Parts: sequence; C-alpha cells; structure tokens
Amino acid sequence: MYGDPALPPDMVSLPHANRDSPKGGRVVFAETGGFDSLNPYILAGTAPWGVSLLTVQSLLVRNYDEPFTLYAGLAESVETNESRDFVEFTLREGARFSDESPVTIDDVIWSFETLGTEGHPRFRTAWDKVATMEATGPRSVRLTFTEPDRELPLILGLRPILQRAQFEDRRFGASSLEPLVGSGPYVVDRFEPGRFVSFRRNPDWWAADLPVFAGQHNFDEIRYDFFGDAAVAFEAFKAGNISVWREPNAARWVDSYDFPAVSDGRVRLEEVPHQRPSGMNGFVINTRRAPFDDWRVRDALIHAFDFERINQVINGGLEPRITSYFGNSDLGMQPGPATDEVRELLAPFADTLPPGALDGYALPVSEGGANRGNMRIAARQLAAAGWEPDATGRLRNAAGQPLSFEILLRQGQPEVQAIAAIYIEALDRLGISARVLQIDPAQYVERSNAYDFDMTHFVRLMSLSPGNEQWLYWGSQGVEAPGTRNLPGVDSAAVEAMITTMLETSSAETFTASVRALDRALMAGRYAVPFWFAPVSRLAIAQGLHFPERLPIYGDWTGFLPEVWWYEE
Repeated sequence: MYGDPALPPDMVSLPHANRDSPKGGRVVFAETGGFDSLNPYILAGTAPWGVSLLTVQSLLVRNYDEPFTLYAGLAESVETNESRDFVEFTLREGARFSDESPVTIDDVIWSFETLGTEGHPRFRTAWDKVATMEATGPRSVRLTFTEPDRELPLILGLRPILQRAQFEDRRFGASSLEPLVGSGPYVVDRFEPGRFVSFRRNPDWWAADLPVFAGQHNFDEIRYDFFGDAAVAFEAFKAGNISVWREPNAARWVDSYDFPAVSDGRVRLEEVPHQRPSGMNGFVINTRRAPFDDWRVRDALIHAFDFERINQVINGGLEPRITSYFGNSDLGMQPGPATDEVRELLAPFADTLPPGALDGYALPVSEGGANRGNMRIAARQLAAAGWEPDATGRLRNAAGQPLSFEILLRQGQPEVQAIAAIYIEALDRLGISARVLQIDPAQYVERSNAYDFDMTHFVRLMSLSPGNEQWLYWGSQGVEAPGTRNLPGVDSAAVEAMITTMLETSSAETFTASVRALDRALMAGRYAVPFWFAPVSRLAIAQGLHFPERLPIYGDWTGFLPEVWWYEE
C-alpha cells in the first residue's frame, strides 16, 4: 500500500513460515453457534469460517508480517500505475480448481461481477468503483476505476475466485450446502450442519510448491466442531476432543488451567503477543432509533457502564480497556485536543462533529464504589436530553414514554450475558429499564442484518491497513441498506471524508493522520460502550502441535493459525 514490499523477488517463503514443516496430522477447533450454508460470500445463511480460509484462492495473497503488501497467488503478475486508476492481473498457467479444471480468465471476470452484484454487501463498495472490466489476453484482465482509490488494486486482488460452471444452473445468492469448487489447499470433506465440518488437504494442490505457500497448509485434516456455548466447548477441549483453545478471559487463564492434561504435559500454555490494533469489543448502540439518536443519551449509557468494576468481576481487573478503535497502535487517536494534520482534516466539519472530537474525548473512569460520579453525569445528560424521573424514579420523556430498551444477544455468550446483567443493574438505578433477549445464531444474523435491535454486542477487528472495509463499517449507505457492518447507523460527513482521504492519499503521514481523525470522530460519536482487549493471545495447545518461533506482526490472527502450524510427535 505504501513503500516497497519487504520480501525480494527471489523469496523462498514468508518469514513466519517453516519451509521444513512436516505434512500430516489433524487439528480440531471449537466454534460456538452453527452453520446452515457453505457459501460465505452471500448475505443468506451462515457459513463456517474455514470455507473461505481453506478452500478458495485469490489472485494475490497477504504476508501477515506486513501491514498491507500482497504477493502473487492465482495471478503470476499484477500491473498498475502511479495513480492506480487501473489494475491488470495475469493468471498463472497451471492454476486449477479442486476438480482439476483450469482456472480461466472467464472465471475471474465472472467472480468479480457476480460478487459485486449478487454477493454479500461487503463486496459492493469496491465493485461500484469499477468503470470497465475487459479481458486483454487469454490469461489477463484489466479493470479501470471511476475515482481515486489507491487500495482498489489490492482489494480486488484479494477477491475470491470461484468456478463459474458451478453456478450455471443455480442462483449464486441462494444459500446452499453444496461445497464450493475452489482452488485452495483444502476441500470440504464431511459435514453435518450445525455440528461439524471437516476439510481435507488436497495432495494435488496446484500451488503447493509456490514460495509464498512454502511451509503452510500442513495438516491433512482441519475440523471445526460446533457447540451451543463456550463453556461446553471448553469442557470438550479439557477432554481432549479439541486441539487448540483460545482463552479470552484473563482471570480464567490464571485460575482454570490446572486440569490433568496441563499437569501431565498433554496440553501446553502459550502467550502469543501481537501488534494489531485493539479494534472494538463492546455494546453497540443503534442510532437509527430514538432515543439513541441523541448523543447525550449515548453518553449517559457510556457513563453508566462501570468498566472498572465489571473488569474486576469478569477478568480480575487484568485487562486494559479499549480506548479507541485503533488503540494499541500508532494509528490510534492521541490524547487531548486534535493537533497538526489531524486537526486540519477535521476542521471543515467542526460544526457537525460531536463534542470532544476536536477538543479531546476520553472514556469515563469509575471512582469505585457505586460509580456515583459518573452516574451523576449520566443523570445530567439524560435530563438535558429531556428524560426526567417520575414519582417511581423511572425516566420518562415529555410525552410520558419510559426510557426502556432491549440488549439483543446471541445464545452461547455467557460472559457477555454476565456483563449485561451488571450493566442492567446500573441502568436501573438511573431509572432506565433494560432487558436481555437471547436468540439462536440464525435469528441473530437475521435481526442484525436488518438492524432490528436497540443495543447488541459487537466485535470490530481492525488492521494496520484500514481502507475500503471502513465504508462497510461506517458508510452512510449502511444506515438503510441491510447486511452492512454499520451496526450503529453512523451517518457522518466527517467520517466519510476521513475514509476518502485514507484511500486517496499517497502519503503515509496523511494516511496515519486520516485514520487518527476517523478514530476521533467515531469515539466522540459515542456509538459503542467499549469493553477491553487482550494485548496477547492466550493459547492452550494439545501435544504434538507446533508453530514457528518467528511470529507475524498480527500475532495469532489470520495467516498464523492454522496456516503455518504443523503436527509432529
């Protein structure tokens, strides 16, 4: 995205892959929820994560030891210019789908168009910027763009390439349990909807000898087992039915790993550091609905959340709070008033920015006890927004309507439910009636796609190279268009201007300033009640599983597990 690639043209492998890792063995992961589709590229249905990760290949591939640099995958070359107003991909000779049919330029063109018009809404932002697409040779295609966007050649290079012939007799957007015919290292082997899915390594994978894949995709089988909730899944891990467990809770990591398999060496414990941004994990507030369209109400909801107490109860007080969407990285907003280029970028929107965006915004800190200081601030904000207590202490507006709302949760989230229970007690003291509704995963997907909630839990992962996905997260189109990831309903000219700047600039400094400015606008918008993040990933690992000593900057994120792991007694 900026500067030169870190790896030379004669690279022999990615730096965090072990070229000599043996092939064989299996790894089993635990997932909560279920699945009812094997097509992860459409809005309908819920598909297992592994389908995209393991079975489908893209023209270019990431090196997860760089913020955003791509190397040749299905494509043998990529061409663009300084302004990046076009990109041309040339396919490798010998690229094949899992059924041994060749990957053709027709498959590439069909995949781009079909994903952009019939696929999940996350594909449409980039597709809308494609002016023309044409084959320029038997193995090459050129796309020209409607507007400046330096990230587009990279985004399109990461689009999944699917087999056109598989969809000649059926609609692409219809949910299906027919496995996709991909060109990746694995194929779907066996599955039972909602219970498990098993992927088998393709021994004849066409790309196995490419340097960019050396030392990767080592397991013969990768399996995902699905459970109703995390507690049941953890018991399955303790019993030896799951190979790797990511422990999200710092307190449990300290006091719940003294079971026999750890004591006798069948399971080892590892802490894997990372350098990725904190992202956002918390309760997101739906501003499409009153009274949450008033920033003062949202501010009150944030002040009522006693982070210090909840963190102590859930984590033993061991986790740091998320302070911004890009915290834990150089891209995060700086404390205090906006300065220099960040201020210059935000200044044209001063009249529309929420309070704190320019002058400085920070999350409230509890003083302990009953969080009285923050509760008083919350009460004042609610009163300013027109909510006053009645004779019973319940808040009502001028029309006599009570302040009440629902926290929508997906089943199988006991920790989030515990957080919500403590939060609801605090809201009740303010005179707000809140309740939790738990629904099954399929219903949850349907309701969240339609933005049919007041407040819900969300996790928004952020990378060191934010770009076009930010339109999907915060673009105003997502206020009404279903299925985007703009769950809070952000509708901000300042936010969209910062996204535009980060996509158009060729300056790394301006890019950083635009992300910091975006971070300010989002935090001051008070769209979420932030929880905490873990600066390390805590992994409990079954005997025989190994990974290289060299870790990528993203730690154990995609590109690490299971890609570069292997099994060896």
